[in-house]
Amino acid sequence: MAGLVIAATLSIFPFQNHFRMKKYLLWISAATLIVACNTEKKESNDTLAAPIAEKFATELTGNRIDNYYWMKLSDEQKNAEQKDPRTQQVINYLNAENDYLKGELKHTEALQKKIYNEIVGRIKQTDESVPYKDNGYWYYNRYENGSEYPIYCRKKGSLEATEEILLNVNEMAKGHDYYSITGLSVSEDNTLLAYAEDSVSRRRYTVYVKDLRSDKLVEEPVPNTEGYVTWANDNKTYFYTKKDSATLRSRWIIRHKVGTPFAKDVIVSEEKDETFYTGIYKTKSKKFLVIGAGSTLTNYYQILDANTPDGKFKEFSPREPGLEYSIDHYKDKFYVVTNLDAQNFRLMETPDTKTAKSNWKEKIAHRKDTLLQGIEIFNDYLVLSERAQANTLMRIIDQKTGKKHYLNFGEPAYTVYPSVNLDFDTDLLRYGYTSLTTPNSTYDYNMKTQERKLLKQQEVVGGYNPADYVTERQWATAMDGTLIPMSIVYKKECKRIAITQPYFMDTEVMAPAWILHFQSRD
Repeated sequence: MAGLVIAATLSIFPFQNHFRMKKYLLWISAATLIVACNTEKKESNDTLAAPIAEKFATELTGNRIDNYYWMKLSDEQKNAEQKDPRTQQVINYLNAENDYLKGELKHTEALQKKIYNEIVGRIKQTDESVPYKDNGYWYYNRYENGSEYPIYCRKKGSLEATEEILLNVNEMAKGHDYYSITGLSVSEDNTLLAYAEDSVSRRRYTVYVKDLRSDKLVEEPVPNTEGYVTWANDNKTYFYTKKDSATLRSRWIIRHKVGTPFAKDVIVSEEKDETFYTGIYKTKSKKFLVIGAGSTLTNYYQILDANTPDGKFKEFSPREPGLEYSIDHYKDKFYVVTNLDAQNFRLMETPDTKTAKSNWKEKIAHRKDTLLQGIEIFNDYLVLSERAQANTLMRIIDQKTGKKHYLNFGEPAYTVYPSVNLDFDTDLLRYGYTSLTTPNSTYDYNMKTQERKLLKQQEVVGGYNPADYVTERQWATAMDGTLIPMSIVYKKECKRIAITQPYFMDTEVMAPAWILHFQSRD
């Protein structure tokens, strides 16, 4: 690899929509970095011919013709022991594609093995997540050496307490070619665990409920869900999102009572607009259940007191095309982050009894040079996630005094984001941090004393010294004169060459982040 250690990410202020990423054709005239590396010569292979998929015209909605719709297989076709002719035809074509790829890349097999062994050799095989506290328990997951899947655990009261294994996914995955567990959610009385399983890789999850006292499943599973459930405060009702079987779009919000057949479940909301997706969550205050629906440029919410799950959800504010916002609850009001007359978003607040847009009052004004991406609410503090000068920022505001300050991360290019912060009544903000030279790290930051504590940093097996690398933030000029930030990392020993001849680059916006395989040993 000849010491090749270089990576660059380009960012642009996402003024239009902070939930989307766009491509930009850039006219780069800024200096950049070039380092040479060795390449392997490809041996010619004239005996292999690329497989050509047959075309069978199928008319879809909107008079669209899809010549390859015949490749779409149902779950029943995929799982059938005896394959029907069409399924076998698809399998034969995929096998031909795989054989062609293997033949074309045969000359790289030694290099593939070398790269794979280097990456795997740098991954810690026995590992554990940073525990977080929720409702009297510490939750975490861990991996054991030689095991592919996590083991989900908790401890009551303190980290010195006896470990309670919630799910050992390694045991659950036996007998499956593919297996995924998601959406673990514990009832408010800490006795019931809901989780979702996908064993066919179609993202159509089946929900199970386990009694943590008896370690047994308590009812029949609920199929065809998005994979996440939200518990009401009565410890027996939960809500889940059901998918449209044809499009896999999240379409219905369903209420379920533990112990009753899912055939008796009640639809509480249906998102009929095919451009919208829907879901449900509970506010951090645990007072409200929130049904959210969103499309590219519009958001819509309905709310219900979490203590009365059989009640009717009420509209937060009428649906309005082009109005984007997110909501969370604090004491007797909702905070609203919105693009209402604010291209870069601003913060509003409204009484939780009067939530329509006409009642929203501004708390933090719109700023032309700063994008407000989101908030994290605590009893005494408000944390703002912002973006300015192509960097992510965190601003802390004391809810009582109004005093504010920014966290200082000491690097020119990085990515920071709130981590798991489920506790209202705490001075600690947990956040994740990474840069082009800093492996993924988790910190606790005391918002009162302004002290931070490193809880965990991704370990690089075999050694890695960030001091061997240099990170720079440079700015390139696009064709229209816009300055485009570039985050660049390279090894100190690499020769730096300035390029003055402009060239075109087609790229995607990326956040500066540490990536394991950029740091080569050779």
